[in-house]
Amino acid sequence: MSMKSTYGEPKANYGLKIALKSWTLFALMAVLTFICLFPIFILLINATRESIEIQNGIAFVPGNALMENFKKLTTDTNFTSSVNVAYGYLNSAIITVSACFLTVFFSALTAYGIQVYEFKMKEVSYTIILLVMMVPVQVTGAGFLSFMIDLNLHNTKWPLIIPAIAAPAVVFFMRSYMKSSFPLEIVEAARIDGSGEFSTFLKIAIPMMKPAIAVQAIFAFIANWNNLYTPQMILLSVGVEKKTLPMMLVSLQANDKTDWGVVYITIALSVLPLIIAYVFLSKFIIAGVALGGVKE
Repeated sequence: MSMKSTYGEPKANYGLKIALKSWTLFALMAVLTFICLFPIFILLINATRESIEIQNGIAFVPGNALMENFKKLTTDTNFTSSVNVAYGYLNSAIITVSACFLTVFFSALTAYGIQVYEFKMKEVSYTIILLVMMVPVQVTGAGFLSFMIDLNLHNTKWPLIIPAIAAPAVVFFMRSYMKSSFPLEIVEAARIDGSGEFSTFLKIAIPMMKPAIAVQAIFAFIANWNNLYTPQMILLSVGVEKKTLPMMLVSLQANDKTDWGVVYITIALSVLPLIIAYVFLSKFIIAGVALGGVKE
């Protein structure tokens, strides 16, 4: 009599299927990992090569021009007139961190209000928020710029920070997360214990939403750090001391005599904060995936 698994199959066949499935998934993940990391690998390799070498084709071995490229970027007047890494980091950091905070905080607050409170037109309000999500920023760009000029806020960072409060896509994600992982009973218990509404949000809702907040913080950080369209539109006539890193990067490619070694090392420097942000917040993404897999 042959031994059978829980599913009625011989144990040997069942074990073989499990092993085959595991190795197939492993191979798929390996391929996806390679696809994701290969561009970063080429970026880092090209940052160490001279411009003429880069134009000759792809290489998989680092070159010897890393320090030379960095020296050109920081000391050559052909580049320092349009690129200053310190100012680029500072301006991008101010805009990105501020906008990221406003995005996740007010989106979490909005999602919390919609999910926890009952009021007239609740679903209609949520639908309007989702409809706003469908409008691309390019459609409203001209009107937004004209409005900022009327307010005399062009050539300042404020139009790049304050509008981050309104992030419909993040509100949608936050509310979806709260529907699956935020019990409303805990809010009622906090009220019985005498907790204020805003205090409940800060002390109870925010800690419970950490995985969702971390995920959206990463996305918001990347989107704002890499944003070129809005800064190019708002910062019409500013010097290098007010430009963001993406704006400086574009200025390096403004002519036919582009030094690709300098371009790639600038890209590498601009990518570094994104990698650091992901390293610090990735554990919350994993926690969010694990939490989402738990069934009541």
